[in-house]
Amino acid sequence: MKAKEIAPDIYWVGAIDSQIRNFHGYLTQKGTTYNAYLIIDEKITLIDTVKDTHTDEMMSRISDIIDPSKIDVIICNHVEPDHSGSMPAVLKHCPNATVVTGPTGEKGLNMHYNNNWNYHIVKSGDTYSIGKRSCQFVLTPMVHWPDNMVFYIPEEKILFSNDSFGQHYATPQRFDDEVVKDFALFEAKKYYANIVLPYSGQVKKELEAVSEFDISMICTSHGVIWRSYIPEIIELYKEWAHNVTQKKVVIAYDTMWKTTEKMARTIYEAFDEKGYDIKIMDLQVNHESDVMTEIIDAEYICVGSPTLNSEMMANVAKFLTYMRGLAPKDGRKAIAFGSYGWNAKSVPHIEQYFKDSNFDVVLSLNQQYRPTEEDLESIKAQTINVLS
Repeated sequence: MKAKEIAPDIYWVGAIDSQIRNFHGYLTQKGTTYNAYLIIDEKITLIDTVKDTHTDEMMSRISDIIDPSKIDVIICNHVEPDHSGSMPAVLKHCPNATVVTGPTGEKGLNMHYNNNWNYHIVKSGDTYSIGKRSCQFVLTPMVHWPDNMVFYIPEEKILFSNDSFGQHYATPQRFDDEVVKDFALFEAKKYYANIVLPYSGQVKKELEAVSEFDISMICTSHGVIWRSYIPEIIELYKEWAHNVTQKKVVIAYDTMWKTTEKMARTIYEAFDEKGYDIKIMDLQVNHESDVMTEIIDAEYICVGSPTLNSEMMANVAKFLTYMRGLAPKDGRKAIAFGSYGWNAKSVPHIEQYFKDSNFDVVLSLNQQYRPTEEDLESIKAQTINVLS
């Protein structure tokens, strides 16, 4: 398999995983890439590796450029196995190579692989020379693991951003301008919503730290490399990190005998009258990671469920559990709604999830059995009243 030269003597040598469909509970309909990079300099340097299921693919691309035994340096930006999983295999070829990582990275690699590798530990502000190029490091803890770091090569104006700015997107094209722009930005949004969102405070610090760099290329660890749409993706990261919302609502629900669905559609009508962008998503057919992608910039989140055995429907509980772990820390406005026969328990459960997520519950709607036209009119009026 051939390597791809992305700049003079700098190559993409990663792997394309077209089959993966679930990543930490995040639905990856378009697969992903595991991006690794090789720099030919006085010290031949490998930047990250790939998931161990794709070691052979990466080694084939490295071998397309050099004998792997000639690797002098391996920079590990992140210990998670989709990035570090092939390091033991690589180091069998070049056992004397120097592993450059942060203090937490060394700890994590030792715990994962029980190794005695040759480490060079860096901290924020450190520079490491590989010849005519130098690597300037910034530790970015909890974006999204404690060991994360990024680095910048000023001679090439390249930021190796690790997970930041990434997308789960399996494509043979390596650059943002080789694919549909809106699609790449959407996949970056989905990645942020489902992986990075809980760490937005740390993202703000990362954006501030790298703002001093003159960046002409962002080499991510997943998906395409940014070179043409860098201002756009950085601006979006600022918006997401600062919890910027639009006049938008997400209505997510499950239904048993269509009562909760009728309530959802009535709530839709109320928001529509007030000019909101509306995403209505039946949890029987919409995955929670796709719902989260819409929540990231929504002012309101509405969740509905009938009562089933004194609980919510399982799809709703699953979504709310997933959302609670990712919820924006600055909160959202929320509406809980649902239906019941003789035990009105689903809506209080939904309310508790909202409160746990630091959402402001502005309205709760509970309907017994089938709603009459008057009931639906009341639901619509109460919703409009909240929005007025």
